[in-house]
Amino acid sequence: MTIDRIGSIDPIQPNKKPGKTNQVNTPQKADSISISSEAQEKAELLRIREIVAAAPEIRAERVAELKEKINDPKYFEDRVINATADKIIDALFG
Repeated sequence: MTIDRIGSIDPIQPNKKPGKTNQVNTPQKADSISISSEAQEKAELLRIREIVAAAPEIRAERVAELKEKINDPKYFEDRVINATADKIIDALFG
């Protein structure tokens, strides 16, 4: 039968009492960070993208306005159609 010791005793290192440390108390400095202007710009762009992504795709007030215009017989005059066609051409080839 072998009896093991409770808590081994290291003959090389003397017993140390728990709770005591040999550390020197040095005053701690406050942590600080600095954010570059490039990082700030990217954060702002990310915030704007999130706002745009959260916005509804359909603007109800604009849809109501267009429905009202379409129901108006004057809306399909040649002047309005030509102006719309010019805007489309300018947007595509402008």
